[in-house]
Amino acid sequence: MFMAPDPGLVRLRVSLRAVLGIGLAVTVSELAGFSLSASITGGLAALLALFTVGDPTVRRQAGTTALLPVVGLPVLALATALHGAPELRDAIWLAVIFCGVYARRWGPRGHALGIFAFMMFFTTQFLHAVPGQLPELSAAVALSLAVASAVRFGAWCVERRTPLPAPPAPLAGRGLARPVTRQAFQATAACAFAIAAGQVLSHERWYWAVGAAWWIFVNTTSRGETLVRGFRRVLGTVTGIAAGLLIAVPLHGAPAPTAVLVAVCVFGIFYTAALSYSWMMFFVTVMAGLLYGLLGVLHPGLLVLRLAETGVGALGAALAVALVLPITTHAVTDQWVHRALYAVHGCTAAAAARLAGDATADPAPRAAELEALLGRVRMAVAPLVHPLHPIRARKTRARQVLALLDDCAREVRGLAAVAADPDASHDARLTAACRRVEAAVETLVGAVPERAATAHAGAPGHHPGAEQALAHLHGLERALAALATPLRGSRRSPLLGA
Repeated sequence: MFMAPDPGLVRLRVSLRAVLGIGLAVTVSELAGFSLSASITGGLAALLALFTVGDPTVRRQAGTTALLPVVGLPVLALATALHGAPELRDAIWLAVIFCGVYARRWGPRGHALGIFAFMMFFTTQFLHAVPGQLPELSAAVALSLAVASAVRFGAWCVERRTPLPAPPAPLAGRGLARPVTRQAFQATAACAFAIAAGQVLSHERWYWAVGAAWWIFVNTTSRGETLVRGFRRVLGTVTGIAAGLLIAVPLHGAPAPTAVLVAVCVFGIFYTAALSYSWMMFFVTVMAGLLYGLLGVLHPGLLVLRLAETGVGALGAALAVALVLPITTHAVTDQWVHRALYAVHGCTAAAAARLAGDATADPAPRAAELEALLGRVRMAVAPLVHPLHPIRARKTRARQVLALLDDCAREVRGLAAVAADPDASHDARLTAACRRVEAAVETLVGAVPERAATAHAGAPGHHPGAEQALAHLHGLERALAALATPLRGSRRSPLLGA
């Protein structure tokens, strides 16, 4: 896990920046004289600002961060005001949950704002906040967001040197055919179950079940993705509780070592988030135990209750994705694979146009788009390649699809690099090769949105740049032709049926 490739050390720098930003936010809150509860709230707000805001440009990141208190503070005020009205509180929280998930249809900004709104409501339950604490909590949130923003956009702007890739647009659709809309209903149903069942387990810590159910739906779409994430959340929680029994309980909330270990957990959360949800949940669980130690309420029974509430939340998510407007793995994966293949052809067409002399054609953005789409394909296919998946033939074909799409991405990157060479020139053979790539994509997914470039009359042949481009195009042809078999599968067992 910690030896995984980290090109440009981006994950390392982002993780270290998170430790610095959150640490400074909490320090400033303490120096401002805020209570421990307010400092924890501010630290959580800083963590969310650094963790969830993922717009592709620094300017948009700053805009989203500025909107966080606009959305979060009213929710914080509402949640504290409803402290003494549990039935109304639960109903309002479910409305916040629905809106928070539905907001994902507007991309990274809606995603971040929805999470922040949910977590502001969750924080009031975690701290049992009452209306009298609202001014201090609000001030701590605003101050911590300002400190985190100063670190992210001023002192250590990683994204200015290494821009984040633009995340793929959400899957399209109208009404209940839109996956985000279905997921909003599913998450609301799962959290309603978690509220009811969680309160049966504990009248004080029931909100952990709601938090578990909510976060299982983050960055998932299909039924299979959600079930796999629920399994990984429980696994990470179990291991985190075991570590908490060995680490957090013996500390008894001692401030200095607890602060150091919380910083380690923050680093672990950010460093492992993109690689392993189970590892991320391990660090989240240990950090939660340490915070309970600071609040003076930590004991082994509390950690066991945390596991039980997590199980309830995971069960609620599993029931919701199975019974409430289910989104099959097949439907989701099929759409992501199609979009990835369209990106393969788009990059091919742009590279051919660039080699033909069109200075405005640039395959690099399409190559970056393909990388982002492959990330979503891997997430969508994860249920099919999971060790617990029972159908071996489908698992094998899913792995073949991933391997062949990775081959396509490698050839596309090479083709884009050749096209970027100003000395490379067009070869008439490129047009024929691009046509074959186009035909291969059409065979797999239907008509493509772009057409390959047409060769210039009298274009030179056998240029070294063109030879390299041809090699990459031939590699694409082979990979696309090989994809036909696993994508179609057999009639009785389609690749992505689930």
